[in-house]
Amino acid sequence: MLAGINQWAFPKDMPAADAMKLAAKLGFQSFELCVGEDGPVSLDITEAEATALRRAADRLDLALPTVGTGLGWNYPLTSPDPEVREKGVEVTQRALTIARWLGAHTVLTVPGIVSPDASYDQALENALASVQKMVPVAEQLQVAVGIENVWNKFLLSPVEMRDFIDQCESDCVGAYIDTGNVILYGYPEQYLRILGRRVRAVHAKDFRASAGNFDGFVMLMEGDVNWPGVAAALSEIGFDGALTAEYGPYTHSLEVMLRHVRASLEAIIALAP
Repeated sequence: MLAGINQWAFPKDMPAADAMKLAAKLGFQSFELCVGEDGPVSLDITEAEATALRRAADRLDLALPTVGTGLGWNYPLTSPDPEVREKGVEVTQRALTIARWLGAHTVLTVPGIVSPDASYDQALENALASVQKMVPVAEQLQVAVGIENVWNKFLLSPVEMRDFIDQCESDCVGAYIDTGNVILYGYPEQYLRILGRRVRAVHAKDFRASAGNFDGFVMLMEGDVNWPGVAAALSEIGFDGALTAEYGPYTHSLEVMLRHVRASLEAIIALAP
């Protein structure tokens, strides 16, 4: 497995090329660029600009296996409003295209949310139809839609996520598992084993369940994630891609945070049988 870091770990105003250079300097082997409506890597990026980033990563010996995005929160695929869903499909397909230019194989995809205005059954129907609509584009680009488990009151079990993915009937729809996000309602090692070959990518985060809210997210190996179990499960399903840490920068020292993450990822990867 590769030790990876997500672009959200860096200041919002730091150019992507500079963030990649610092990540490589500190020993990371992969980097997850993040696409948004603004920021260092915007939806308006051109193919030439994306190619330049890919070449910069190649020079740094950094893999770019995945692309992150939080656009699914802004334009939920579960929305009862068809125009919002269509916008969600549009921006996700744009992210898939950018990922292709970067040489990435998966785009992190927030599938939507359940809310007072979006009931669970309707949300499930809307999200499934939206993802199925994206399958031809994903297959043409050979970039997968990576459905992530997030705090969205939706797809709350690995069995449900497995069935959702299977109904899309495409290898270009898979799971993007976040280890820390699972802890309040499940066990990441179980998600990994049940989803098996469907796991396209993994976010490494840790969480202390006793906190019960966003304050529970702690540094890797400080929380309740069963890292030996996770490492064993990853080995069992044959996952050998990037273990990508997703953390925000420390208040006073970006490099200290990155060094903590790098050391923790090394220790986690070493646990694999």
